[in-house]
Amino acid sequence: MTRIGRLIGGCAALVLAASVASAQPAAAPTAPPLPPASAFFAYPQVLDAQLSPDGRRLALSTAARTGRAALYVFDLHDSNRITQAASFRDTDITRFEWVNNERLVFSVTDLQAGSGESYRVAPGLFAARFDGSEVRALVSRQGGPSVTSGSARAQALPWSHRLLHVPALSADGPSEEVLLGEHVFDGSDLQAVGPLWQNVRTGRTRSAKVDAPASGVVGWWFNSAGEPLVALALAKDQHTLFHRSAPGAEWQVLAQAPRDRLPFMPLRVEDNGSLYVTQNSGREGLRVVKRYDFSAKRPEVEPLVSAPGFDFSGQLLHGSDADSQGRLVGVRLTTDAETTVWFDPTLKALQAVADAALPGRVNRISCRRCGHPDATVLVRSWSDQHPGELLLYRPATQSWQRVAQVQPGIDPQLSATVKLEHIAARDGRSIPVWITLPPVIPGHAAAPRPAVVLVHGGPWVRGHQWRWEPMAQFLASRGYVVIEPEFRGSAGYGAAHQRAGYKQFGKAMQDDIADALQWAQKQGIASERACIAGASYGGYATLMGLARHPELYRCGAAWVALTDLLLYVEGSWWVDDDISDFGRRVSLIERVGNPKDETERAMLVAMSPIHQAERIQAPVLLAFGEDDRRIPLQHGKRMREALEKAGRTPEWVVYPGEGHGWRLPANRVDFAERLERFLAPHLK
Repeated sequence: MTRIGRLIGGCAALVLAASVASAQPAAAPTAPPLPPASAFFAYPQVLDAQLSPDGRRLALSTAARTGRAALYVFDLHDSNRITQAASFRDTDITRFEWVNNERLVFSVTDLQAGSGESYRVAPGLFAARFDGSEVRALVSRQGGPSVTSGSARAQALPWSHRLLHVPALSADGPSEEVLLGEHVFDGSDLQAVGPLWQNVRTGRTRSAKVDAPASGVVGWWFNSAGEPLVALALAKDQHTLFHRSAPGAEWQVLAQAPRDRLPFMPLRVEDNGSLYVTQNSGREGLRVVKRYDFSAKRPEVEPLVSAPGFDFSGQLLHGSDADSQGRLVGVRLTTDAETTVWFDPTLKALQAVADAALPGRVNRISCRRCGHPDATVLVRSWSDQHPGELLLYRPATQSWQRVAQVQPGIDPQLSATVKLEHIAARDGRSIPVWITLPPVIPGHAAAPRPAVVLVHGGPWVRGHQWRWEPMAQFLASRGYVVIEPEFRGSAGYGAAHQRAGYKQFGKAMQDDIADALQWAQKQGIASERACIAGASYGGYATLMGLARHPELYRCGAAWVALTDLLLYVEGSWWVDDDISDFGRRVSLIERVGNPKDETERAMLVAMSPIHQAERIQAPVLLAFGEDDRRIPLQHGKRMREALEKAGRTPEWVVYPGEGHGWRLPANRVDFAERLERFLAPHLK
């Protein structure tokens, strides 16, 4: 077993002796034992892993050894010799980046505190040498315990600073500086002040000497050397996009529009000044990637990257080695699943090797020294049934080495399969629907399964993609088919699909969810026994589903659920939440409803679950985070009181320290077990 394997627990080999197996009497097929909830909701064994720029070292963060996620570095040229780059007793290293071949920067999160911590504690920024020496605080960690002491902490920047950019290595030698900006709140919006350079070895800072094109800059885009060539400014609810052809050149206005209404948005700026943007295209408003034409002063007509049926979601990939630095080598995007299209022949060949060795999976490769005899490839591999694993591949010897299993307690052969269907809603709109189907038990005929309709939050986000997801897989492991509709209002499927959900809370959006279940029942996928569940907006849809379509659902589980639309849209001076001033003045009025309009105010009242409690007859499970500021606990208390008044006392749980979702594994497991016990009497 390698040192990497020993650190993270190793991988047991299965040896099957045919002669012994054939001698055993045949047993009647039985269902395999259920994996515990902890197998699904424990933190991944490895939180992050990255190769150093020269490919000599592999850094990874894992809590396997100490119970706290620490940063380890393996020397791949020295029998995987391990060094601990950084670790803390009271917090966890969750994200990191190599600055050069010797040093890393990282931020921290206390994974043993509830998610409410994120409202009070800034993650800070730290640096360390790969061998564990010279750990330095670059940006203070506000609100949490101090993790460094002495002069290293004294020189740290205030907590309001954030990492903006880590420059690529150049032929001139290794860089020791990263680019940071200070984010300050001007009373209504966050502004990005700066930027400035900070040396990760000494902590010293220097001005980036950038003349901002205007006041109120809220975003920067940099070339590989860290020189800002694109800026986005916000003033009086007006967005202005600026560009300059080279450092020191004059800023030019590319576009100006009301806030969040720019006709295109920057994706990446190249070292040669080229600019790639995203823009909605076609009747459905699908987001595509285009090259900006500076002579015509608009994006080119033909897209560079498009994904029919899906908004572009991904990144342009550039070479990581000195001989390919700054060159576009591929595109990574997500359709139903993640895929990578390589333009570089060496990377294209390496992708083919990974796909052949790990068929039926998504295999994300990152390569160092590509095309050279000492090339090293890190492969992240996963599927709908496999939570994922990390492997190293060395082209020179064609050898593979497993680094880690992401969720070692999960048997992929017993996991559910996931597929994407498209159904016609009652008004004809096409609705994408994800189906997670449990495996058929050997010896048992396939039959309609009891169903859980799992509604995603947001609602203006994409709910799912083709990969292993803990909640859907947990429910499927208990024998339920899981139905996850991308109802109108969901992002990811074109602007028209998202806009079709505006001011449709509890109405057409709710019908889409009901239509997805009825479609699955007509297809023989789901039985007549069904419950509905979800978090945030999904919790809202759960409660409204029980009120509007009581004939479809036998029970409903709603956590961190929106229950009072007026409280959500208007706010209250005595209920603290994190919704911005602009959100209340513009966004929520457009997307949910205007409380100052008499007709729409009546709609907001009618479509609020707290005013529909008397129509809810099925059992309800309500769960909330005590420190939630997105959907404050008051939403839960009002819903509980309304149900009690209607004679339908819900099952109720509040998790101290948690915010808008559960961070603590103990709470994640506790809630999953509560959910399992709640569903079983109604579905089994």
